Order: sequence, then C-alpha cells, then structure tokens
Amino acid sequence: MGGNASVPPVIPLRDENPTRRRAVVTLILIALNVGIYFLVQPDVQDYGDSAEFTFEYAAIPCEVVTNEPLSPEENYFTNGGVENQCNEVPESPPIFPDKSVWLAVLFSMFFHGSFMHLAGNMLFLWVFGNNIEDHLGIAKYVAFYVVGGIVATLAHIFVQPDSTIPVVGASGAVAAVMGAYLVWFPNVRVHTLFIFFLIMFRDISAKWLLLIWFVTQFLDFFNPNTGVAWMAHVGGFVFGMAIGALVRAARPVREVAWRYDYDRY
Repeated sequence: MGGNASVPPVIPLRDENPTRRRAVVTLILIALNVGIYFLVQPDVQDYGDSAEFTFEYAAIPCEVVTNEPLSPEENYFTNGGVENQCNEVPESPPIFPDKSVWLAVLFSMFFHGSFMHLAGNMLFLWVFGNNIEDHLGIAKYVAFYVVGGIVATLAHIFVQPDSTIPVVGASGAVAAVMGAYLVWFPNVRVHTLFIFFLIMFRDISAKWLLLIWFVTQFLDFFNPNTGVAWMAHVGGFVFGMAIGALVRAARPVREVAWRYDYDRY
C-alpha cells in the first residue's frame, strides 16, 4: 500500500544540536504513532483485517478526488486486485458509506504499513523534530507538522489522482520537518549510518545527509513496485523548506555553538 518505506541509504542516529527545552510534542507524536500501530491497527500479518481497516480509515486518492468512498468495483481489496479503477459515477454504493474521505487524510498520518516503516519514520522524527519544535514553539510546531502531512498527501494525490491504493505513514509530515531542518540547521553535524556497498558510521553535515535522502526519493519514481509514495516525501520536504525560508526571513534561527564561542557550525 502506498506509503511503505524502503531502507534509505543514510540513516541519522543523533545530531549535535541541543534543544533549550524538552521536545514534548515530538515525544507525544512518537507515542501516538507507536500506540496506534500496536494498539489500534490490526496486525499487519493478518492481511484481511489489516487491509479492511486501512481501506476504511486511510486516505485514498480516488476518494479525495471524487469526494466519496470507494465502491466495490473501485476497491483494490474487493475487485480482484486491479488498481486505478476510480470512477466518478460508480455502479454500486460505497463499501464504507460513513467514511469521511478528508478526515482520512489526517488519520493516514498516524498509520504505518510495517514495523520498519514506523521505526524509520520515528527515528527521523526524533533526530530532526526536537529542534524544529524548539525553534517554532508548541502551537506552531503542531500546525506545521499537521499541515505538512496534509500537503504531502495532496502532492501524492496530484500525481496519482486515479489511484485506489491507500496512503499511510507519517513520512510526509516528517519530510516537512526535514525540509525545515535543512534551511535552519544545514551545518549541524549528524552521526549517520551509511548503507551503500559497505555499512559505515560517519559524521556529516545535515545538509549533505538531507540532500542525499531527498535525491534518493526520486529513485522510487523509476521503481513503482516499491510501494513508496515518493511524491508525498518530495512534497512534504519542499513544503518544509518553503516554510523554513519564510520563518527564517522573519526571525533569525538560533546559532549552534560547541566547545568554544568561535567554533560554530
């Protein structure tokens, strides 16, 4: 289902960018995502229950475009596994007539397709989200995260409006966080795990890690079988950069100093 994550070639472990206060919202977001995955979503190994739950509550491009839930003929799960059967005038009543297709866009931000999908998103959120929360403050950070996730989903819908596959995951909102981090803290050192031909641990500037991550998102465009909603990642990241640039123009970002006053990243 759209939103599953492939393993990125660069995985941040921690950054050298201390916060001035505890990242309460980021911790709550992580707790919500983890709690929903283990306590609300059906076991992903039980494909039938998991698929039914996802189609009932997650965002689906066709539903958002037509503003109505899928019919049995459109639903990938019930029509024999055929995608892109979106029909503005379906032959049958919706499978889930009470589904709110727009509220599902918000719900999808807290659903994940696998444990690795969840773990990867939460790791990136923790490494980069605490500093974005620290700079924006609680209320603005919550708004930024939610709007970033919605924009990311809409970006995916824009390029695949006929898709009848659910889109799940916090990846779009997390990508927005990463985009803002690139603008505000490009030179902060990040302890990073590289997975190329060899597995290596290196410290690199955030700008290089985030740009590598961003460029690799386009690889999924050439390999659609990965099930990754790559445009959601790109859309969220660009949104985060845009908001980051606007905020930076209005209010300078706190500088990060280490060890000595003149040693600045």
